[in-house]
Amino acid sequence: QVQLAESGGGLVQAGGSLRLSCTASGNGFSIDVMGWYRRPPGKQRELVAEITSSDSTTYSDSVKGRFTVSGDKANNAVYLQMNSLEPEDTAVYYCHIRGKLTDELSFGTWGQGTQVTVST
Repeated sequence: QVQLAESGGGLVQAGGSLRLSCTASGNGFSIDVMGWYRRPPGKQRELVAEITSSDSTTYSDSVKGRFTVSGDKANNAVYLQMNSLEPEDTAVYYCHIRGKLTDELSFGTWGQGTQVTVST
């Protein structure tokens, strides 16, 4: 079983920065994609950014140029550096990974979520 541990959320003023961290633990797995989603108040969960095992990145249009996703393959970790935060970035942020347990068995798992609140 693969588990995720997230950290780094909190309260910040508009224009400020936060860094989220997520580490995967378990046995016998490989990771294909690691990333971050968020659920703003009253809205659906949405993709924020993700990075593949070949270091290809994808960002939502709303965070391009402000957020940076990065990975640490050696430690099965993914980070989200969030700069120039806006009140619209307020949400619960979830780490998500997809990978393989065996050549035929894939998996996907979510972190518990961390609250990010941006005040005006």
